[in-house]
Amino acid sequence: MSKYTKEEILELVEQEDVEFIRLQFTDISGCFKNVAITSSQLERALNNDYMFDGSVIEGFVRVEESDMYLYPDLETFAIYPWRPQQGKVARLICDVYTADRKPFEGDPRYVMKKVVAEAREMGFTMDIGPECEFFLFNTDDFGQPTNQTDEHASYFDMSPNDRAENVRRDIILNLEDMGYVIEASHHELAPGQHEIDFQYENALSAADDIQTFKMAVKTIAKNHGLHATFMPKPHYGQSGSGMHVNISLSDGEGVNLFNDPTDENGLSPLAYHFMAGVLKHIKGITAIANPLVNSYKRLVTGYEAPIHIAWSGRNRSPLIRVPSNRGKNARIELRSPDATANPYLILALCLAAGLEGIRENLVPPAPVSGNLYRMTEEELRESNIEMLPRTLGEAIQELKKDSFLLNVLGSHLSEKYIETKSEEWNEYCTRITDWELNRYLRDF
Repeated sequence: MSKYTKEEILELVEQEDVEFIRLQFTDISGCFKNVAITSSQLERALNNDYMFDGSVIEGFVRVEESDMYLYPDLETFAIYPWRPQQGKVARLICDVYTADRKPFEGDPRYVMKKVVAEAREMGFTMDIGPECEFFLFNTDDFGQPTNQTDEHASYFDMSPNDRAENVRRDIILNLEDMGYVIEASHHELAPGQHEIDFQYENALSAADDIQTFKMAVKTIAKNHGLHATFMPKPHYGQSGSGMHVNISLSDGEGVNLFNDPTDENGLSPLAYHFMAGVLKHIKGITAIANPLVNSYKRLVTGYEAPIHIAWSGRNRSPLIRVPSNRGKNARIELRSPDATANPYLILALCLAAGLEGIRENLVPPAPVSGNLYRMTEEELRESNIEMLPRTLGEAIQELKKDSFLLNVLGSHLSEKYIETKSEEWNEYCTRITDWELNRYLRDF
């Protein structure tokens, strides 16, 4: 049963003096979009009768197919606590439908809902705990973003070294007003870098929460005169920002199906099958998990980001680790994604790959106990440890080769995504960078 009915939302809007409602949806690149309506138009929207032009959204439809509908998910109704208290602003996250009232196959949320339904038929619910990292930077005299910060704090530092402590506090209080349960927050390794972790949710709610979280962080940072960015690697020589994804499956009663106290790593056979499925498809998944040219500047040796396809229950150097907090909290942690990934697509692909691992009883390779960063190339070869794609171009090629992942994404979305990312990669490859000028112009 939904948290709200249509009538309850209409009543809340009137009681709370809500004047504007944002009908939000996500494009294929993971960017939040919205159409703002006044409260007088809300009933029409709640009846799924609000139409918009889909041809202007990257990767959606052609001009001759432009009429599309937004179907609000009543579960997602929320009032923005950071907006004015008179004439408030609320939001509803929407699914996208075509003019003939069918789910739009290019809607990332629809892709995820299909995989979630498949898991439900198998008796599983996917639970997700994201760990989102971001940078807070200064703005210039015109309010434009820079990649500069006045602070020099590091891991778990406090005020006065952590000069954005109050900004993080403001973000958390606003998120809690929206119903988030925040488990922890802290300053990260690099100057200006932060992390906020929120409570486990089912996969669809987690994806919705990630989108809202990113918007809230950016909005509240701007209110403090700062610029928040989830760009994975804004500085050479410093750690980048990731989005570690903690994953487990539960049954209809909420029992964690990854838990097995008799196992050395606290994992059930189901968990190992799931992990094996993710590892099998991770090269193609990387094009979704790490979608920017800049994403691969983070996936390099020396900055705690994974570059090898391996798993461990003991250290943080592999792609997947098993956190020590086990029992009812048993889970696997995928460490490669960053927060620029479309959350609906990355979670859908991880779930689909894991389900395939379960269906086919796949078995992961032996765990790695040593520090992968210190292993020689010969040692890696002898252990049959492969590497993640090193560039966006390589990742795109791996996605193209993985028919299973392409089928999960669907023909429309996979074609548009590969086309968009290939253009991005080709544009980058033809640009002349400052590094090239500094390296070659004088000597050659």
